[in-house]
Amino acid sequence: MKLGEKNPIGFYTVGIVGLFLAGFFLLVILGAGSYRGTVTAQSGNMEQRALLAYVATAVKSHDTAGAVRAEDGAYGQTLVIADGDSGYALRIYRYEGQLVEEFAAETAPLSPADAQAIAPTEVFRIEGPTGGRLAVETDAGRVVVQLRSAEGGA
Repeated sequence: MKLGEKNPIGFYTVGIVGLFLAGFFLLVILGAGSYRGTVTAQSGNMEQRALLAYVATAVKSHDTAGAVRAEDGAYGQTLVIADGDSGYALRIYRYEGQLVEEFAAETAPLSPADAQAIAPTEVFRIEGPTGGRLAVETDAGRVVVQLRSAEGGA
């Protein structure tokens, strides 16, 4: 073989390496897109669950006899969770597209300016507490909380 001749095997080798590199990069791009979609879906799911879990945890943490009740007011339904004998209560309600909470005296009027936003929601419905159960519905879904205080526990 002469030094000036071109070897066709070299072209085939470079072509195969190029084909493998193109396949590798295509696989990386498709994998990254799939991962991004999975993370986005998971984040959305966690955000929805977080709102309902927050409400359920707030109810369960102050579940004593007569502490949990629903009231109708100027801003629609309000979930009132009394804090023992202190005369204060955690009040959760919807205001301007946000679910908000405020901790204030039970008899004080609602004050959205002092409330802390929890999450955006267009729906906030409370059923109960009846039969030892409280149901809360938001955009994220519906959660039913079994009240321990209705069973004689605290």
